[in-house]
Amino acid sequence: METLRPWISTVARLGLAAVWLIAGATKIGDLAESGRAVNAYQLMSYDVAKVVGAVQPFLEIALGLLLLAGLATRLTAAISAVLLALFIGGIVSAWARGLRIDCGCFSTGGELAAGRTTEYGLDIARDVGFLVLAGILLWWPRTRFSVDSALMGEMGER
Repeated sequence: METLRPWISTVARLGLAAVWLIAGATKIGDLAESGRAVNAYQLMSYDVAKVVGAVQPFLEIALGLLLLAGLATRLTAAISAVLLALFIGGIVSAWARGLRIDCGCFSTGGELAAGRTTEYGLDIARDVGFLVLAGILLWWPRTRFSVDSALMGEMGER
């Protein structure tokens, strides 16, 4: 198992990097819409939601790039885990309050058009899967083909 850990962690790191890069890229083209998507959750004032919506794509892309490079892997995984837990909490909150919104995870999100249905259960399950990837990296941060490995040498953190 010891020899597989770095490979399992590498797959988790690259998978989570792809998640963040795709999520950020889908939102970065329209920051105002991203702010409206955050506002659809009705958890903060509109002005705060606009700021969060404008910052979020840049944070997601930064996390993705750090994971892609394998730099500060454990810290990046921890930030990812916190962010994913917040996303899951937001979706659960929207579901519990009967809101009909697109989570905005891989789109600009917002309120759903008439006739469209919510998929909160699937959104939560998907984000829990991503949270598992972050957990793997928290537990086993040593990965192959990473800046961390180059800086720590082959016998880096175990």
